[in-house]
Amino acid sequence: MRGEAKGPEDRLRFVLVARKGAFGLPTACPSCLPVYLYLRLASVPFDLQYDVKNPDSDHIPFVELGDYVAYGNEKGGVINGLKDDGIVDLDSKLSTYSFPDWLSMKAMVCSWLVDAALFELWVDSDGSAADTIYFSDLPWPIGKLLHWKQSRDVKNKLGITKANTVETEEEVIYRKAKTAYEALSSKLGDQTFFFENRPTSLDAIFLGHSLFVLQTLPETSALRNLLLKHDNLVKYSEKLKKEFLEASSSSSTIPRSSFESSTSSTSGRGFSSHWTWSSKPKPKPKRERTEEEKTFRRRAKYFLATQLVAVVVFLTLFGPSSGREELEMGDDGDDDLDYDY
Repeated sequence: MRGEAKGPEDRLRFVLVARKGAFGLPTACPSCLPVYLYLRLASVPFDLQYDVKNPDSDHIPFVELGDYVAYGNEKGGVINGLKDDGIVDLDSKLSTYSFPDWLSMKAMVCSWLVDAALFELWVDSDGSAADTIYFSDLPWPIGKLLHWKQSRDVKNKLGITKANTVETEEEVIYRKAKTAYEALSSKLGDQTFFFENRPTSLDAIFLGHSLFVLQTLPETSALRNLLLKHDNLVKYSEKLKKEFLEASSSSSTIPRSSFESSTSSTSGRGFSSHWTWSSKPKPKPKRERTEEEKTFRRRAKYFLATQLVAVVVFLTLFGPSSGREELEMGDDGDDDLDYDY
């Protein structure tokens, strides 16, 4: 087994907690999919669980193994955490000769390509893909508010401000993505993996990126079209997808996890024989509500209605539609104002 678990962990089973699947992927989240593929490339059996109640949490994805947990917002991410702690390491046998080239390739994917995917998902799109991946299980007002907040956070991360507009940053982002794809295509050639004919964390991270771009972004996507220009990268992605995502899809079903809300939907596509799940218990018979409970529920509905109106008014006045207008404002005497994105 490549990068197998060591010591007493061999008797335990990994659990990957990620955002739910969509667009033909076991998890459509661009930060979760590479972790899923890393475990698959390492031939590590694991259970997949979905957390749809915390769509904006930065600790997702995370991996559990007994008392051990590797969070997405610690130690540079789950993959680095698993490697640093000696739990699963696909890169341990990489030769010193290949290491410098491997490190530079990985840095390009983790910075330039990750930023380009974030830009298309949260800034340069209609937002429908992001809503499907992150917010489709939430009430509409809450989903809209969280989407607007995440879009502002991404703009801030990418350096998109009043002085540095979307159009200016867009040119830089796609130029870097084009360079990264060209370098990766040249390095891959007709090989199965990027380095030494075996999978490394670079393969997991890039494969997660490429499958996200090819299956989640629309045909009009500039990033998707840049990737499609490199036939060997596309064939690489399709081949490994069949081997690691579709090999066991004929008889399994996507699991419903304890994190998932009762209203969330699941599809009939399965991706791994490593997944396990249990059936839901039968619901308890309903009891008649007391008069006090009925009064409380009626007042709660009025309270929620007022909150909904407040959210709608807030979104109308300060929502995403005003974001680009703020960025495109000219220097009409407002040079001393600060804009936080």
